[in-house]
Amino acid sequence: MDIGQLLATAANLMVTGMVGVFVFLSLLISAIIIMSKLASRFEQPVAAPTRTPSIKAPGVPSAHIAAISAAIAQYKNKQKL
Repeated sequence: MDIGQLLATAANLMVTGMVGVFVFLSLLISAIIIMSKLASRFEQPVAAPTRTPSIKAPGVPSAHIAAISAAIAQYKNKQKL
C-alpha cells in the first residue's frame, strides 16, 4: 500500500465517523425536543404553596450585629489614615 491509499482510507474512516456522530447527535437533539414538547403538554399545573407563618429562629441578637458593624466601621476608618 502506498501513502495515497492509506490517506484515502484514513479520510474515508474519518468522514464516516463524523457523519455517524452528526446523525447520532441530531437524533438525540430531536428526541429531547420531542420529549420536552410532550412533557409540557401533559404537565399538571402546580398550585402555589401557601405561606405559613414562620417561627423566628434563634439567631444573633441585634445588639451584637450593631456592635460588630460599629467595630468594622471603626477599623475601616483607622485603615484610611
